[in-house]
Amino acid sequence: MPSLRARLFNFYIRKTFRSKPIHLIPGHILTEGAEKLAPNAPPNGVAMEKVEGAVKGECHRAGESNGSTVLYLHGGGYVFGSPKSHRAFTFALAKEASTEVFSLDYRLAPEHLFPAAVDDALRAYQALLEQGRDPARLVIGGDSAGGGLTLALLLSIKARGLPMPAGALLLSPWADLATTGASLDRNEQSDAMFKKVYITEGAKRYLGAADPKAPLASPLYGDLAGLPPVMTFVSDSEVLQDDAVRLHDRLLLAGVRSTLIVEHGLIHVWPIFSGRFPEAMKSIRQAANFVREQTKKV
Repeated sequence: MPSLRARLFNFYIRKTFRSKPIHLIPGHILTEGAEKLAPNAPPNGVAMEKVEGAVKGECHRAGESNGSTVLYLHGGGYVFGSPKSHRAFTFALAKEASTEVFSLDYRLAPEHLFPAAVDDALRAYQALLEQGRDPARLVIGGDSAGGGLTLALLLSIKARGLPMPAGALLLSPWADLATTGASLDRNEQSDAMFKKVYITEGAKRYLGAADPKAPLASPLYGDLAGLPPVMTFVSDSEVLQDDAVRLHDRLLLAGVRSTLIVEHGLIHVWPIFSGRFPEAMKSIRQAANFVREQTKKV
């Protein structure tokens, strides 16, 4: 059973976030609300630097960085969210993994429809390589839409013959914008954050007229062979559970080393809520261990 603090947080999100017509609210308003909950300054042992230019974002670096890098792609249905809104997680990951996290500020829909986010993610990855980052010491990660974007970026890297990163870290990834997962119906009542309509209508806000089964929009339908090791977290009570489960199965069929961690009764992308309940920190430590293991010097 989830901890008391986790259950109280689920109740809070159900009464606030889930009770609103999220699929109808402008993205900038949702972003402002998310950013109000974010820390303004990093914890002791982590430095923060804002990055401007063609590739924008925030760099969160552990004071005793081991030389590895995480390119992080925030969630928010491709229509809201920012590096600031996800600082609680990226700060904690940088500290726990002794790494540098570059949290990308990519373009959002509906002003910038698919594949703008994919293009921005690819540009960021190329920039990191051009700056001398060793792909063998680089992990790409993301939550929800950012998890799907992580996979889309990996497919883009493969298509261009670029060196693959050392691994991919996915938190409740949104990998099927065709919205065919059975858990959209099965878990609609148990999901404390989303209703099915938020997902089905949210996909349209990003896709426009694009094919929802295009691999760069819905990586579940892409050729996953040749991708690096993947670690995925998902809760058994969320509507996107089957995106993660089906993805894990298809990765294994494609010969990719895939680890799926399924927790019980937790909120969608629970690790991003660092400090709110103990399960978040537990999963952050697991994610940090994955980053350290995949990027360690040989």
